[in-house]
Amino acid sequence: MTATYTFDVFSSLDGFGAAGGDWGGYWGKQGPELLEHRLALYGEEQRMVFGATTYRAFAQMLAASTEESEVRDPWVTRMRNLPATVVSTTLREPLDWPDATVLSGDAVDVVARLKEESDVPLRSHGSLSMNRALMAAGLVDRVQVTLFPVITGRTGLDPIFRGGADFDLELVESRTLDGHTQELIYRPTLHG
Repeated sequence: MTATYTFDVFSSLDGFGAAGGDWGGYWGKQGPELLEHRLALYGEEQRMVFGATTYRAFAQMLAASTEESEVRDPWVTRMRNLPATVVSTTLREPLDWPDATVLSGDAVDVVARLKEESDVPLRSHGSLSMNRALMAAGLVDRVQVTLFPVITGRTGLDPIFRGGADFDLELVESRTLDGHTQELIYRPTLHG
């Protein structure tokens, strides 16, 4: 039996994973339902999988934050304390992450092996280029998009699916959080 792999990503309506300018975290749209839902979601037993770029960004962001900042929302703290695998050819252990290991090699090969060996579900938050490659290889079982009610046409950063393959998506779950943020969970299959 193979472990389920979820690509978990935050997005603006126009498909950006982040924004410059004065938006702030969560594009300024976080609310109590979103934060409680994320905390429950990350309370489940699972293993995180990150690419090197996302790991470095998270580690730097957390190192520069204070206990009171929104960067350290309880769900982020819980995510950081889950076991994690960082796929990298440049990073070496030990990492500044409580229970992280580095696996070197091609992400497709590493994650295929993890899916076969893991006793718990796998989840990746961010790691856009890695997850585009994993989707193209058929290794992503669920794409979980938290869709924030903003359009960031001028300030959008990190286009989530730019350069990726074409996919058909089967909606398997959806919910509205705080009356305006959508969480959409899809099962992807390569188109054509």
